[in-house]
Amino acid sequence: MTEPYDDGLVIAGVTLRSRLFIGTAGYPTQSIMADAVAASGAEVVTASIRRVSLHGHGSDTVRKLKGYRFLPNTAGCETARDAIMTAELAREALDTNWIKVEVIGDRDTLYPDVVELMEACRHLVDDGFVVLPYCNDDPVICQRLADLGCAAVMPMGSLIGSGMGVANPANLELICRRAGVPVIVDAGIGTASDAVIAMELGAAGCLLNTAVAKADDPIRMASAMRYAVEAGRHAHCAGRIPKRGRAEPSSPQLGLVGS
Repeated sequence: MTEPYDDGLVIAGVTLRSRLFIGTAGYPTQSIMADAVAASGAEVVTASIRRVSLHGHGSDTVRKLKGYRFLPNTAGCETARDAIMTAELAREALDTNWIKVEVIGDRDTLYPDVVELMEACRHLVDDGFVVLPYCNDDPVICQRLADLGCAAVMPMGSLIGSGMGVANPANLELICRRAGVPVIVDAGIGTASDAVIAMELGAAGCLLNTAVAKADDPIRMASAMRYAVEAGRHAHCAGRIPKRGRAEPSSPQLGLVGS
């Protein structure tokens, strides 16, 4: 029996109709950002707490996106201690216990520091947070994060902001099959076809920012991403045909006129 598309994405008991999570940074204007978020159909928006907590620009983001579920992140943190402190600030500033945990170990690649990430997630789960960690595309690490009690795992498709798409589809498919919690592909999505591939591999959702914010037309790209995520989910649930090394006619060969 095939799985319906509209079963909803459930995270920590919350059912989301949209499987697209979208960021709020880097848009040409705040008005374009708000229109792009609306065009994406997303219910969850991400933002760096360090930016949102500032007066002016950050508070304007919160005002313009009133009614959306905020997923604050710990972007810029390099230690578990900093990530924990930032998460606590986010909970106070935005009145939410949802947190995307980022602990960066290398400034050039923005790869996660797995040791510090695990420590931060363990502490935050114990403190009652709904933890969604940004991590590398390692099935073992994703499984350990799930075992810690993370509500979802967010493996990178490829380097943050690179637009390279899903660099390691075999790993991502394995993670999706084994994780036991929703898998949200985070980082590297560059265009709609990348989102389709991620969803076809079994991802529960996609999180993206740069692909929309830096597009020539962010609003149109946001709309494209909305339908790409839906199309990929439909295709995954429908089940693709097997690949073959030979042609196989779609019409029967028997009973042809003149045969």
